[in-house]
Amino acid sequence: MFERARRLLASIALAAATAVAPVASTAQAQIPYLQLPESQPKYAAVVVDAKTGEVLYAKRADSPRYPASITKVMTLYLAFEALQSGRIKLSDPVEISPRAAAQSPTKLGLRPGETLTVEQAMQALAIKSANDIAVALAEKLGGSEARFAAMMTLRAQELGMRNTRFVNASGLPDSRQISTARDIAILSRAVMRDYPQYYKLFSQQSFTFRGVTMRNHNGLLGRMPGVDGLKTGYTNASGFNIAVSAVRDNRRLITVVLGAPSTAIRNNNAEDLILTGFDVMNRRDRGEKITVAQNLFEPEPRGPVVRPSMEQGDNDQDGLKIVLASAKPSPAASRTKLVEESSALRGSKKSAGKWAVQVGAFKSKSDAKEQLALVTKRFGKHFEPARGAIGDKVGGSYRVRFTGYSEATAKDACQALKAKRLACMVVKPA
Repeated sequence: MFERARRLLASIALAAATAVAPVASTAQAQIPYLQLPESQPKYAAVVVDAKTGEVLYAKRADSPRYPASITKVMTLYLAFEALQSGRIKLSDPVEISPRAAAQSPTKLGLRPGETLTVEQAMQALAIKSANDIAVALAEKLGGSEARFAAMMTLRAQELGMRNTRFVNASGLPDSRQISTARDIAILSRAVMRDYPQYYKLFSQQSFTFRGVTMRNHNGLLGRMPGVDGLKTGYTNASGFNIAVSAVRDNRRLITVVLGAPSTAIRNNNAEDLILTGFDVMNRRDRGEKITVAQNLFEPEPRGPVVRPSMEQGDNDQDGLKIVLASAKPSPAASRTKLVEESSALRGSKKSAGKWAVQVGAFKSKSDAKEQLALVTKRFGKHFEPARGAIGDKVGGSYRVRFTGYSEATAKDACQALKAKRLACMVVKPA
């Protein structure tokens, strides 16, 4: 508590100093904890009561950010799902492909053709944050990383992560891969709710593989009592990220900090938010009306709060709740429903034209079927007058097409998909 108070007082002192002098002294600039993380343009944060979903604090919680390696929490969520459904076992082998082996660090460095178990792969993701293993596991579960990324995005939407899109399984830099602090809190809460038997993986402080012991990147594990997960992340574009959860007095908080300028500032800020969150909950039990922002000495917003697109005002989310699907999605039921919807769609209406829209080409017919189902579900209104089908294998690939368009409606449908950064091609009549 002394360390936390020291940092808060230092922050207040810096704020007062900068009000008089716009340029900080050299001495101040050399002390990391004097840098206010919320002043950083990449910074975003949220604190959530894990039990109720109440947002206790939010700063730019819905602003788009790069998740970096926190992405691997969703990769692991789908692995947990596959384990529970019986599609894979912990002892199953995961083979390293040339593409997986070529990923940038952090990585285990296995060569193409080498294998490790599913259990080892999950530990490598949660603890080492190994990018090569993330790709290998994605290929095992989805056939290809691209197909697996589409599965990740679909599951995110089903969980209530409305502003998230995945294009890879590792979190390596890609400008199309975005999320928000709120969405990451939703994912963190979903992992705890849906797969408590696997959540303990995130609390492991080390992982030994082939005689080499690797420590967890989450520096709050073991340092702060009650912290038992989840994941850190960093790229130049994202800054220093963390999704962390802690338990105290039978209460659990989820805290997400994105875009901090250093590991130390990120960890200190997350610790401050967690401690303050617990303090606020205790004081509310005693009848006080207080917010996390007040306890951090932040000014309350005055007058009407204006929320520009994709940007939340400071501290204006206190008391609101994150939206989490009431029950975890059922993979088998979802696939059956999607196939039924697709079949009904194909036979429901007559052709309106001879143009077509191609939404993908896949080496595996099962991947093609999943793409057909995914597009039908998410973009049904654009494909309602058309017939979706998977063509015969041509050039080694199964093409997924919707036919029965006029030229104008085909272009409109394709534009809708491209607006969501999905592949689409208008096909002229033969």
